[in-house]
Amino acid sequence: MSEIVPVRAEAVIEPSPAERRALSPQARADVQAGIPEATSRAYSGDYRQFTAWCTTETHTALPATPETVTEYVSHLIHTPRPRTGRPYSPASIERVIASIRTAHHAAGIQPPETKGARKVLAGYKAQLSVSDDDADRRHAEARRVNAAVPATLRKLVATLDRETLKGKRDAALLLLGHAIAGRASEMVSLNIASVTEDSEKKRGIEVLVYRRKIKKWTRPKIMYGTNPSTCPVRATLALIDAMAAEGRTEGPLFVRMDRHGRIAPPMTRKGRAIGDPAGRMTTDAASDVIETAADDAKVEGLWRSHSLRRGFVTAARAAGKDLVDIGRHGGWADGSKALLAYIEEDDGWGDNNPLIGIGL
Repeated sequence: MSEIVPVRAEAVIEPSPAERRALSPQARADVQAGIPEATSRAYSGDYRQFTAWCTTETHTALPATPETVTEYVSHLIHTPRPRTGRPYSPASIERVIASIRTAHHAAGIQPPETKGARKVLAGYKAQLSVSDDDADRRHAEARRVNAAVPATLRKLVATLDRETLKGKRDAALLLLGHAIAGRASEMVSLNIASVTEDSEKKRGIEVLVYRRKIKKWTRPKIMYGTNPSTCPVRATLALIDAMAAEGRTEGPLFVRMDRHGRIAPPMTRKGRAIGDPAGRMTTDAASDVIETAADDAKVEGLWRSHSLRRGFVTAARAAGKDLVDIGRHGGWADGSKALLAYIEEDDGWGDNNPLIGIGL
């Protein structure tokens, strides 16, 4: 790949004294609470590496200048990572830039201009896209998880022992996650009280979900499925009943389990409580559920918690559901580019292909 010359960014405007003033510890904690857990972890790791590089190269990390960010992006595209032997992917560099800006926002400081850094990134993408190396071209694309459509879900839940509490929890996580198009953070945030039965007409359940990306509460209605083994309503109610039998009638819907499949006790470190005191699952643990089930079912592909959300879109679109209805049920903003990207990826060989019937 030919050398990419970093582009010099525009001159920096120094932050005002008011912008430099740090937030209080409480305000910092409140800002942090507004960032999804998985995003926060990724951003924190990226920012730690940025500050370490700044220390080595005698740059200032906070506030960072546009030139510093541009130099760092140039460094990333030329430096192989120890784990992979390749430089950062374009998608990872996008996240790095976001982490630097997020750290500045959290500190109450104006983030640096990133036009120069993004020009370097654009050049990097262009170089990868025209490379003769297949690995380079794959590196240019963000890795996409496989879609957990109903046929796949049947294989995944078949690996679970649904007589146990853990099996009931994992089945509900998989099936309800698909039915509400839930992100991992949205699923683990659910409480038992978030689920309401349609007791009058017995049509299913309503789930109160906070969609962080659009900053809104939604109430998707989940109807009984035609196949009892993959019915999200039956799976969710079975979990709630099993939790009640264990004396858990309030608090998190999805809780941590020990290796014996029992509700795990509170975690401590050096005598101090750590983690969620109510035993709420982490987003990593939720993602582990689908990865483990896919491994056990010997289903090839990249399976993460987001496979459930993408699988919902794929299945609903294949069934001819309206795009607006799909988006509103799953918590996408009207006209969401992310939702349209799912449709473009999944419909390429279907009846929606624009080449069908044009006379070629």
